[in-house]
Amino acid sequence: MLKGRPIKRFGQNYLVDKNIIRKLVDEFDPKQGENIIEIGPGHGSITEELFARVDKVTAVEIDKRINEELNEKFPKINLINKDFLKIDLAQLAKHGARLRFIGNVPFNITSQIIFKLLEDRQLVDDAVFIIQYEVAQRIVSGKGSKDYGILSVVLNYFADIKYCFKISRSVFYPKPKVDSSVIHIRFNKEQNSAIDDRLFIKVVKASFGNRRKTLKNSLSNSIFGNCDFENSGINLSKRAEELNIEEFLTLTKFLSTGDYAK
Repeated sequence: MLKGRPIKRFGQNYLVDKNIIRKLVDEFDPKQGENIIEIGPGHGSITEELFARVDKVTAVEIDKRINEELNEKFPKINLINKDFLKIDLAQLAKHGARLRFIGNVPFNITSQIIFKLLEDRQLVDDAVFIIQYEVAQRIVSGKGSKDYGILSVVLNYFADIKYCFKISRSVFYPKPKVDSSVIHIRFNKEQNSAIDDRLFIKVVKASFGNRRKTLKNSLSNSIFGNCDFENSGINLSKRAEELNIEEFLTLTKFLSTGDYAK
């Protein structure tokens, strides 16, 4: 049994199956000299496999109770005892190498972690994460499906997404109530230079704000409530789940023109 009782508020469910760990790190495929960041190492099961392949790993762990254990197990580890969401990624990339992330991330902050990487994607090469199965399905789903939503649109605009494999809840301690999946996010896509990235994200979030309502209703009940989208070129009687990425880009371009006053 692992030492240190898992803390619920930290979303701690430790991966204990070595075959799954090897499969995860195989997908990540770490190389010497890379700027590798592990989020939430816990007791170091993934960390151990990383150090079997490379000699430099930075780990970000919020739980101070296991600092000593991690430092004893891995003398070469660069351990940062902090909430990952409060870390300046530019500090992690200060030596110039783009960042590579891996981790069994807490389910309760998965979206926040992903959006943090998106915001600083110029510093990030890729990320291989264990996330909740349902969230993975939302990320890879297509237009018109019940899982299609904010994460689907935003992530697939900014990154290439690979759904890797599903993981049973039985290989974690304590056992979570849901299954997990591994996804590989590569931040290598070129975006439309005419698009304001932050505005695009706001448009997508606003469009899905009232999922069962039409775009007209969703947008009018959002931060864009004072905007008239009638001349946007998009059918406002549709619901957000019926739009593809190009149509969300069209809405964003329309807002960029400034010709939307009611």
